[in-house]
Amino acid sequence: MIVERKPRIGLLLIGSPRFKPLGEGTAHGTYEARKLREEKEIIGEFQEIGEIVTPGIVYEREDVTKAIDLFFTRKVDCVAAAYLSWAEDFAWIRFLRDMPPVPLFFTSIIRDRVEITDTNDEDEFVEFLSAGSLVGVQEASGDLQRFHRPMTHTFIGTMEQVKKELGVFAQAALCRSQLRSSTLGLLASYNEAMWSTYVDPYHVFMKAGPELRFLSVAQLTEKIGSVPKGAVEEAVRGIEERFRISANVDREKLAASVRASIALEELSGDYGIDLTVLNDIDPVLLGSVGLRPGFCPTRGDSRLTVVPEGDIGGGLAVYILKLLSGRRANFIEPFYIIHQRNRFAAGHAGPNDYTQCPGNVVVARDERFAKTEYRYAGAPFAWYVFPQGEKTMLHMSEKDGVLKMVCTVVEAAPTKHYLASYSHSEFRHQTLSPQELFQRLVSIGVTQHYAIVDGDWTKELEELARLMGFDFYKI
Repeated sequence: MIVERKPRIGLLLIGSPRFKPLGEGTAHGTYEARKLREEKEIIGEFQEIGEIVTPGIVYEREDVTKAIDLFFTRKVDCVAAAYLSWAEDFAWIRFLRDMPPVPLFFTSIIRDRVEITDTNDEDEFVEFLSAGSLVGVQEASGDLQRFHRPMTHTFIGTMEQVKKELGVFAQAALCRSQLRSSTLGLLASYNEAMWSTYVDPYHVFMKAGPELRFLSVAQLTEKIGSVPKGAVEEAVRGIEERFRISANVDREKLAASVRASIALEELSGDYGIDLTVLNDIDPVLLGSVGLRPGFCPTRGDSRLTVVPEGDIGGGLAVYILKLLSGRRANFIEPFYIIHQRNRFAAGHAGPNDYTQCPGNVVVARDERFAKTEYRYAGAPFAWYVFPQGEKTMLHMSEKDGVLKMVCTVVEAAPTKHYLASYSHSEFRHQTLSPQELFQRLVSIGVTQHYAIVDGDWTKELEELARLMGFDFYKI
């Protein structure tokens, strides 16, 4: 399972060995002393973004070899590189040649203030040399273009601007690392009713990172039988204490739904799965289990993400938003346009994370299956209204062997529970009418499934798509 952490950033600061001893006895010290103070300031500022892995200032060929070894050993998510002045480029080109593929943030930090009035004074002359990072970044940019390093982002700005830009880049780089360490499970198959949601698992592994494990209904059924009665009773008590319960909820079926949800979590845990894509309308699942699990996650500390309808692309969208934001993400499909209110209704049946806002949850009967012949027909689930506020809305699917992201920002409006069996809300776009929004989405080519999460994460998504080689569209 993925462990939450800050981005791990390798820091490559390049200085000039020929300038190193200059300035001995001056008011501000040698070039080397000035660069050490600058390095300390940069580290202090960048530590607000993530964990900084530094080999010290790189001057010589041997220094860059040590830096590469350190970055590789510490498994940095990205490298932030900067020339501290003009410097010889023999260290830089060795880094570009020898460093394994890694997201690279190449920057030049503009000083807030430069006061050089007379370089006849040795102290000011050394300061003139020390302030020349603009020369270095231009020189190094030519080298950079000679090497094929597609995961590179270049940026020039003040310290605050660089920190903001690096923060977005590092968060995307961390997400890339986490995806490559993740495992997703498919239980038990793609959804035959929705071929447009199909993706190639091999491409997912190559391009997105997660390994795919196939889980069976038989495994889930066996795991359901092994869940202790006490664990079910404890989880049910927690649900009854936290949430409103509809009067028509059958308590036996509530316990059955909770038991199946615990079993799904435990089965996923047995295989180290971070994202479980459940084909919750699979007739084999419904016939064997008698319901679709309706209470994942059953524990507040659960890190497992569960999505419905066998849609791996939709699942990845939810999982990626969860990784980038550190928040609970949800799975939706837009249902219809509410023309008179300039909104659209969206949501989804089946498993959806309901734990962010307990006041928005009603434990309700699954009316969609209430009149079926399944053993636990109408078994309850956590009926959730997504909380109001700004949301990033992300779609992911595959076309011609390339994964694509389509994203926008919408606002969830205050909504009451009214779409039975579906966690839901009403949404509006900030600038587009629903007609205009969906015209653009349909023109790009999507499926009906999206992920949502609180806040605007479109810059991080764009950076992640570039690092991963995904097609990217922002509306």
